[in-house]
Amino acid sequence: MAYLISEEAQELLGAVKEFCEKEVKEQCKEYDRTGEWPKEIYDKAIEMQLHMLEVPEEYGGMGLSRVDVAALFEEMAKADAGFATTISASGLGTKPVLIAGSEELKKRACQIIVDGGFGAFCLTEPGAGSDASAGKTTAVKDGDSYILNGRKCFITNGGVASFYCVTAMTDKSAGVKGISMFFVEAGTPGLSTGHEEDKMGIRTSNTCDVVFEDCRIPASNLIGAEGKGFSIAMKTLDQARTWMGCVATGIAQRAMEEAIAYTKERVQFGKPVLKNQALQFKVADMAIKIETARQMVAHSLTLMDKGLPYSKESAIAKCYASDIAMEVASEAIQMFGGYGYSREYPVEKLLRDAKIFQIFEGTNEVQRIVVANNTIGRF
Repeated sequence: MAYLISEEAQELLGAVKEFCEKEVKEQCKEYDRTGEWPKEIYDKAIEMQLHMLEVPEEYGGMGLSRVDVAALFEEMAKADAGFATTISASGLGTKPVLIAGSEELKKRACQIIVDGGFGAFCLTEPGAGSDASAGKTTAVKDGDSYILNGRKCFITNGGVASFYCVTAMTDKSAGVKGISMFFVEAGTPGLSTGHEEDKMGIRTSNTCDVVFEDCRIPASNLIGAEGKGFSIAMKTLDQARTWMGCVATGIAQRAMEEAIAYTKERVQFGKPVLKNQALQFKVADMAIKIETARQMVAHSLTLMDKGLPYSKESAIAKCYASDIAMEVASEAIQMFGGYGYSREYPVEKLLRDAKIFQIFEGTNEVQRIVVANNTIGRF
C-alpha cells in the first residue's frame, strides 16, 4: 500500500514501521501466549497519535486520506494483527457519531480520542449476530434521559474503551425500524464489562461483554433520530469492512515474507528449497492474491474519499482479503514444513490471527449476500 499514499504520509509510515519493528512485533509474541492486553504498547502508540488516524482534521485529526491510513494499518497488521485491530476498532467505535451524531457529540467523541481514549462499537448480542435485528437490549425514554438495559458480546475494546456506540430497541414492535443508536461514556453508572474472551487469535486485542443495567444517559446522547440505529450500524459496517480487509492484507503480506525468508535459508537436497519451482509458484500465487486484495481495499477507500457508493466494494474487499489471508497463511505453514506447525515460528500465529477476519464485521457468507444483492438486485 505504501506506493499509493501521499508524500505527507510517507514520513509517518516510516515512523510506524520503525515503531512496529522495535516495540510491537517481537513483544507481542509473549502477549499472544498470555492473552494479556499490552497497555504499555498502546500507551506508546497513543504518544505517536496512532490511535487518532481516523479522526477528521476539523476535530483535531491529521488530515490523512483513507488510503494513507490504510497503508499505516497494513504496516501495523504485519507486526501484529491484534494491535492493528485495536487501533482500527477505536475508529469503528467513532464512526456512528461521525455518520449521524450531532455536532456536539462529534466534538466530544473526537476529543476523547485525541486525549488518548479508545472507542468501541456495541452491536452483537448473544442471540443476535448476523441477525442484528434480533437484539434484546432496550432503551426506554424517561424524561430527558434514556435508560438502557441489555448485554452486548464480542465487543472489541470493550474492556478498555472510553466510550461506546450502542444499538438498543426503542420500539420493539417496529423491528429494525425500532432500533436506535446511543453514545455512552465509560464510567456511566449501570455500565459494566463482563466475560472476557480467551481467543484463538488477535490475542493482543481486548474482547468482552458490555453490560447495561438501568444505565441512564442524557437524551442528547441519542445518535441521529430514534429508529435510525440499524441504518447507522449498517453504514458503519460498510466502512469498517474495508479496514478489516486492509488488516487481513497485512497478515497475508507478513505470511508471504516469512515464507520467502525461511525457504531461502532452508536447504534440502543441496539447495535452498525456494529454488524449487513448485514453491516459487506458491509465492507467485501468494503475491497475486495479496496485490489483488490490496487494490480492492484501495479502490473501496478511494470511493469513500470521493463520496461515491462503496457498499459492494467494501464487502468484496473484506471478503476477498480475509479469505486470501487464510489461504496465504496456510500455504506459508506448508512451506515451513513441520516447523510451520510449531509456535517457535510465527506463521502458525498468522493463521490463528487471520481466521477471525472471515467472521467479524459480518461473516463472509453475509458479505456474499451483500455483493449479490448489490450486483443482481433484491428478489
